[in-house]
Amino acid sequence: MKLLHDLGSSNIKDVIKTHPKIGEILDKHEIGCTRCTVGTCLLQDVVTVHFLGDETEAQIEQEINAYLETRQEVSFC
Repeated sequence: MKLLHDLGSSNIKDVIKTHPKIGEILDKHEIGCTRCTVGTCLLQDVVTVHFLGDETEAQIEQEINAYLETRQEVSFC
């Protein structure tokens, strides 16, 4: 996954804490990171380990990047 701001190399629990919307995106695709008690995976790895297929992985990447682009625009206004 190629995510904006190198967010993919961040711990999933930290990402969800800072960006709850990303947790919602993952939940929508039945990736249960928001309910996981360990949370040590990197964001870039959580999609891959669920073997959802290239098309679904690309969709998740697009949704997360679209959200991040929106956040960037808001922060500069």
